[in-house]
Amino acid sequence: METKQYDLIIIGGGSAGLAAAIAAADHGVEKILILEKEDEAGGILLQCIHNGFGLHRFKEELTGPEYAARFASEAEKRSGIEIKVRSMVLKITAEKEVHYSSEAEGYCVVQGKAIVCATGCSERTRGAIKIPGDRPTGVMTAGLAQRYLNIDGYFVGKKVFILGSGDIGLIMARRMTLEGSKVLGVAELMPYSNGLTRNIVQCLNDFDIPLYLSHTVKKIIGKERLEKIVLAQVDEKFQFIPGTDQEFEVDTLLLSVGLIPSNPLLTEIGVQIHPKTSGPLVDENMQTSIPGIFSCGNSLHVHDLVDFVSMEGETAGIAAAQFIQGTLATSEDVIRTEPGPGVGYLLPASLHCGKDADGKENDFVLKFRVQKPFQNVSLVVKQNGQILKKVKKAFLIPAEMENLTIRQADLLEKNGILSVEVSNE
Repeated sequence: METKQYDLIIIGGGSAGLAAAIAAADHGVEKILILEKEDEAGGILLQCIHNGFGLHRFKEELTGPEYAARFASEAEKRSGIEIKVRSMVLKITAEKEVHYSSEAEGYCVVQGKAIVCATGCSERTRGAIKIPGDRPTGVMTAGLAQRYLNIDGYFVGKKVFILGSGDIGLIMARRMTLEGSKVLGVAELMPYSNGLTRNIVQCLNDFDIPLYLSHTVKKIIGKERLEKIVLAQVDEKFQFIPGTDQEFEVDTLLLSVGLIPSNPLLTEIGVQIHPKTSGPLVDENMQTSIPGIFSCGNSLHVHDLVDFVSMEGETAGIAAAQFIQGTLATSEDVIRTEPGPGVGYLLPASLHCGKDADGKENDFVLKFRVQKPFQNVSLVVKQNGQILKKVKKAFLIPAEMENLTIRQADLLEKNGILSVEVSNE
């Protein structure tokens, strides 16, 4: 079997993968292959028929399919980009060989000079959070319900309860209400919502849907179809508080309890994985611990806005182009990053000090999420314990990804540890 050669192979044709391909093509890469497992490129955006996409990237409000169509159209304009749909990648190698199975071609092997992994993320299921009780139909993830309703035209339930205040769950609360379902409430284990503030307002408050903070589902009841759930309040240690049980008669329970970056292809070849995000450890170029293999989008860490996913894909695509052309800046001067007090995770994991092909020192963009809501605090960037930068913030929440830009010229040294912490001072 002949192994076809490509300059760049991109795994995943969603917003990150398409953006990476376009950016790489615009930076001189001539032969690019996108492998997408679904029937068409676009990824999760295709089932997100609500608006709110593109405010940062295009300065206008688009639906998910409209946003995806913009990138798919741009990819089609570039003759060097080939998109293969219904193509499931089975494995990759550190030598950048990609094995995939295609309905049209069967089992195929292709070789690239670089790989960008943009494989997205998956939803946590009932099994992952171990909700006790019966095992009836009517219990599903919010994303699956979204696909059933928006793509397949299947009405999933009349009386609905949602566990988890993630953005998909909040959006589905509104969507189900508009379709005629009765959404009895949304429960959140934490004492604060995990969704964007605008979604709390537009999807719950506008429809008088109650939000039960510090609550979770204690038991699922039903024979063939879901009949009831038992909701209970939890304390600061997430233990059930006696006497707080409430029963809700429902036929559908939607789970919006977190997303996990999908990286089995990378873990199998030994790419180092971030302990907090479950995505790979990358440097400022989105390059993983294996040179020439890059990661971006929700397979790297879960984003709250698709605009940022696309921007990250562009960074990976440009860096992959530079790697292929031998111009990607490298340096023995490496700074490690680590989250300080109040910060859940911090990316990139490492920063290479040096200059690009044009002799310019690049700025470093640090991305992170805080561990809990904060008001009237400062974000403090330190290098080896010394303060580099302090930024005042009136409000910080875990649902919104934050970023800070650090100039190389502001660094005290070209090695050591760079950290970000939340300070009340």
